[in-house]
Amino acid sequence: MDGSLAPRIVRTACPHDCPSACVLEVERLSPTRIGRVRGSAAYDYTAGTCCAKVARYAERVHHPGRLTQPLQRVGPKGSGQFAPIGWDAALDRIAEAFRAATARHGPEAVWPYHSGGTLGVLGRWGLDRLRHVMGYSRQKSTICITPAEMGWKAGHGAARGADPRGVAEADVILMWGGNPVSTQVNLMAHIQRARKRRGAKLVVVDAYRSPSIEAADIGLILRPGTDAALALAMMAVALEEGAADRAFLAAHTDWDAAVEAHIRRHTPAWAAEVTGVPEADILALARLYAGTKRCFLRAGVGFTRARNGAATMHAVSCLAALTGSWLHQGGGGFFYALDGWGLDTRLAWGSDLIDPKIRVLDQSRIGAVLAGEALAGGPPVAAMLIQNANSAEVAPDSHAVRRGLLREDLFVAVHEHFMTPTAALADIVLPATTFLEHDDLYLGLGHTALTVGPRVIEPVGEARSNHAVVCALAARLGAEHPGFGMTEVEVLDATLRSSGKGSWAAATAAGFIPAANEIAVGEAFAGFPQPDGRFRFKPDWPALGPYAAGMPGLPSYWLNLEEAAEATPFRLITPPARSFLNTSFTETPGSRSREGGPALRLHPADADRLGIADGARVRIGNARGALTLTAMRFDGLLTGVLAVEGISPSADFPEGIGINALVGADPVAPAGGVAFHDIAVWLRPA
Repeated sequence: MDGSLAPRIVRTACPHDCPSACVLEVERLSPTRIGRVRGSAAYDYTAGTCCAKVARYAERVHHPGRLTQPLQRVGPKGSGQFAPIGWDAALDRIAEAFRAATARHGPEAVWPYHSGGTLGVLGRWGLDRLRHVMGYSRQKSTICITPAEMGWKAGHGAARGADPRGVAEADVILMWGGNPVSTQVNLMAHIQRARKRRGAKLVVVDAYRSPSIEAADIGLILRPGTDAALALAMMAVALEEGAADRAFLAAHTDWDAAVEAHIRRHTPAWAAEVTGVPEADILALARLYAGTKRCFLRAGVGFTRARNGAATMHAVSCLAALTGSWLHQGGGGFFYALDGWGLDTRLAWGSDLIDPKIRVLDQSRIGAVLAGEALAGGPPVAAMLIQNANSAEVAPDSHAVRRGLLREDLFVAVHEHFMTPTAALADIVLPATTFLEHDDLYLGLGHTALTVGPRVIEPVGEARSNHAVVCALAARLGAEHPGFGMTEVEVLDATLRSSGKGSWAAATAAGFIPAANEIAVGEAFAGFPQPDGRFRFKPDWPALGPYAAGMPGLPSYWLNLEEAAEATPFRLITPPARSFLNTSFTETPGSRSREGGPALRLHPADADRLGIADGARVRIGNARGALTLTAMRFDGLLTGVLAVEGISPSADFPEGIGINALVGADPVAPAGGVAFHDIAVWLRPA
């Protein structure tokens, strides 16, 4: 039998917008087909585990709806009428549109746009090389984690933390605002091992009864946006009962009498009124946390997706500094590892060619940018290439985004796996490879290693990688850079070598490359990545972003929310669904059958008051739009709070537009971002 046709296991890595960046083992049935996918045991964070979505990846990569050839719009914008076009003609058309926009308005009229459909070093950020060489508008990537990142940096100095594998040594794991049962199964596997081996307790804090709260030893459900009040009360109890580590505070933080007096004012009784958590539960959690040295604080992202999100993250992150848990194995805290990767990105991203005079446009505010309201002083955007992004559904204020993409004077090319609602609004649609069809490296944002993703199968149909498209456009536009004439493997190998991280061949053999970017804990603790090594209880918000006006100078519950009002009395949150990842996997039959249609979770008391039966059709809305969903009576949230899990396809809503139509695009302090879980709405029977 021909060896190339024999099934074999190929090691690669997951690219999706998830902090796990799993090392995977893929069953390669032939040069064009895969079978099963499983997590690899080669890397001890992945530890043989991967999510069900990726385990079923064959149904995505071989989906009959995959785009397999370039398409050109032949009907009115938004009509969905396309006809096949050759690759050369499609690329020529994009290059022509970029040249025309540049001739009319200057190069800043072109906005290459990417998002988290892949976290590949080349696949996600390789488009920036073309941007920087050509002088096109820059992008500020804020849509996912910027409020959380700024809140963590405010105290720690960098987006780094304790090695998350340290949960295995913890006696208490405090999971704050995250749902690893649904969104990070590797972390949950490590937590389960700690529970089994050490008798560790899992505590989860969230705004609704998530699957992780159901799996926890202790679960606290609070009002959205009030997490800082709970954290402040916990610190006040620690101070009152003598559980703060005074020596650690003196040696490793900027603690002083003013900080202490401020925190002591936030009593459990006050926090109970603000959060909706009973005072006795606040006291119990405070005593458990402060009384456990091996307590690992694992901060999620969800609780920071509010207008006060950065300030809230800062307040929560103060807990580990107050108790000095950093001095103990199994202690400290972790959010994401965004910093300290040590990669030389000059070749892959053209990062040495960034011109600070060129404007920066906010990814999250794409609707306002395309409406001419957030242009940062430059010309209108006249041409775009969109990679790894389904902005018509994922970006906030979806109506504004769609209006912008439908502008007759805007040229849009979309490079995608499927005909998404964003692709349906394009002038040219290009078929993209999945991670199994190209080579790349991935940042393990939820741990401390780069994971390595060599190609497993040949491209499906005529699909091309992001790198191939960027290089082909560069040739047509006359863009000159060494990376445009190199293959993916050549760029990745040169990047690793210039970064002192070995070779591509060695990386693929190992499957991962340790980054050693964690903050050491226990006896090895040597301070925080601040200039003086001290944690900041008193953050310098203006140093972190342009929207810092009015932010509190001490850990605080900052009442800066889209508050419920008479016209919009309910608070809506939109946590992720277990079987979707943003809008990825919304096309696969396995995920679709598991999630069903969009449902609105509401407390039975609210349902009774409004006469809403389980399964009834209801309408929710605000000034941005209105949607029709199916009601689900659910006692796992507080009254006045509503929850819709996941970004269901727009086609699942009678209005033809999805849940993010209700989300505001105003930037979150101090540096931007989206308040996806901070939405005031009305609710009524349909």
